[in-house]
Amino acid sequence: MSQPTDAYALLVQRGFVPVELLRTMRPKDWIKNSFVFAAAVFARDAAGRPLFLDPTSFGMVFGAFVLFCMAASAIYLVNDLVDIEKDRAHPKKRHRPLASGRLPRSVAVIAAIVLLGSALPLAFVIDWNGTSLLQNSDFGLALLFYVVVQGLLYSFFLKNIVIADIFTIALGFVLRTVAGALVLDIPITHWLLICMGMLALFLGLSKRRAEMLLLQQNATSHRRILTEYTLPMVDQMIGIVIAAAILAYTLFTTTAETMPHEPFPLMLMTVPFVVFAIFRYLYLVHRYEEGGNPSELLLKDATLTGSILLWGVIAVAVLLIAPV
Repeated sequence: MSQPTDAYALLVQRGFVPVELLRTMRPKDWIKNSFVFAAAVFARDAAGRPLFLDPTSFGMVFGAFVLFCMAASAIYLVNDLVDIEKDRAHPKKRHRPLASGRLPRSVAVIAAIVLLGSALPLAFVIDWNGTSLLQNSDFGLALLFYVVVQGLLYSFFLKNIVIADIFTIALGFVLRTVAGALVLDIPITHWLLICMGMLALFLGLSKRRAEMLLLQQNATSHRRILTEYTLPMVDQMIGIVIAAAILAYTLFTTTAETMPHEPFPLMLMTVPFVVFAIFRYLYLVHRYEEGGNPSELLLKDATLTGSILLWGVIAVAVLLIAPV
């Protein structure tokens, strides 16, 4: 093992506060915030060129990504503070810095306040055009709504309501996508909401399924709502959502106004990669009981990562080459 890895392990073992704080902020999960780029990838400017080629537009979306990372990390800190006792009954989460006692609660509270106190004001000015701030605060309102729903309503209320807990998890992904459109004043199409909504529900249901299998008999002591679900019911929901997601994306590639349609709907070439990625994820969920953390699964499964990257390369190539 290399010396830097040994040094990092030593810091973790000794409970080095900055390292433990960073771990609690979940930098690996920041990949979820890449949903903010979705609208910019498929949108076009007035001249018909892909919007992601514009440096200013890309910079604004990247700024939105950073602000969502800050807000999401603050929410992770709040969730871990609220669930600290329940996490101690979890076979994996009991090793988290707060649950294990390596990170003081006071440090987590201060960090959450600083992150939110910085991210929210910046969100209200990132797309400000010099006129009325209240008339140009769509992105700020979207981020504020995300924080309220995910950080407050979910942590203290919605996660204890069956079905509503899954919809709230899915809503977090949809809000990221919507916010990415709002920061650039891109029209939010029904295809954007349907495709991202179905994908988000699939990820949320897979998360619940993984938790049920991991906790099994100890589910009640960690999260009471898990007793309201059964594996057959969750599997049936996943099947419905997958079918709807694939159908919605296929229709999007063939009917959306921003997609090329001559000499044929070229974006149809990306459908097999989307289907493969979904099936691969489903395979990992069932065969290896994964799905509890989509970010970790994406980072450690090369086949899943490769299929998504291939989808991205082909989609960008089609948008660059083919006219609308």
